[in-house]
Amino acid sequence: MTNMRDNKVRDQSMTETVNSSASETEAPAVVVTLMQMISGYWVSQIVRTAVDLSIPDHLATESLTAEEIAERESSDPRTTYRLLRACASLGLVAYEGDRRFSGTPMSELLRSGVPNTLRELALVWAGPSHWRPWERMPEAVRKGGTQIEAVLGSDFFSYLAERPEEAALFSAALAGVTDQLNRLVAATIDTTNVSVAVDVGGATGALVRGILQRNPALRGLNLDLPVNAATARQEAEKDGVADRFEAVGGDFFQAVPAADLYLLKAVLHDWSDEQCVRILRNCRASARLGARAVVVENVIGEIGAPGAEPLADMHMLAMSPGQERDLPEFDALFAASRWRRVSVTPTGLSFAMIELEAF
Repeated sequence: MTNMRDNKVRDQSMTETVNSSASETEAPAVVVTLMQMISGYWVSQIVRTAVDLSIPDHLATESLTAEEIAERESSDPRTTYRLLRACASLGLVAYEGDRRFSGTPMSELLRSGVPNTLRELALVWAGPSHWRPWERMPEAVRKGGTQIEAVLGSDFFSYLAERPEEAALFSAALAGVTDQLNRLVAATIDTTNVSVAVDVGGATGALVRGILQRNPALRGLNLDLPVNAATARQEAEKDGVADRFEAVGGDFFQAVPAADLYLLKAVLHDWSDEQCVRILRNCRASARLGARAVVVENVIGEIGAPGAEPLADMHMLAMSPGQERDLPEFDALFAASRWRRVSVTPTGLSFAMIELEAF
């Protein structure tokens, strides 16, 4: 009996020792992960600064030293070297030795004018208009809504309306990040019995222009702020669809043009439930017989599942009265505006296509 008791004590002691050792080895990993989370803004500001100094463009075809880049950018050579060294640790640039740096596949996506560039996105998302509202996140959570007006002096879209250059940069950022999504949606969407499609809040109308290129019989309209109209027309000329494309400067809270197909890509997440219902009701009020709508949005899945959607939802809290939503929340909006969900099609790019029919 004594031996059995002694063995149990020894076994328990060994188990506690193993568990203690496991905790000691796991703790540093948790600390490292938390430190990475806490310092996450370091990375976004390094990327923004690299883009602001056009480092990806400078290194596109040749390796350069910090001194050579500093001479081109009128920056300080020592701090330019420190920036390049930090970029190399992130894989944004490669170190060639002898103080020379070259581009990488990652920096290629931050170049000016390349397909699917994320250059403008880096400047916008890590820039003051998006960065500063996050400073008020504790107040936003406590008070139940965005505090952006306390930071920018107005809501985000009013802020852009007074700053045409920044509005153009924002539109370019959206185009860069959604080009691939636009192509996928344009290739997937059913245009049967559609003669007129309207891109509601479509910035420069990239989505509807893509659909027009694939469907020569269609006419397309883009409804957005008047500041985007000229750029939308220019892009339609480049795409060869200008004769079937109309850029409408307007307000989707007031009215939406009549159409057979309504496209709402990354629109509803900017607005409150009441505002979303108003937009959808305006679409429904002008809808032709048999009209359909396609909503392209992030859809929040199961709580705790991997995915950026809940993080994007917090960004919406910082920036707008809107939010990312799960399917039941979307269905409530649709029902309140006389639309019915027909299908949900994942795109593989975090967004989903939600097809609606009028009733």
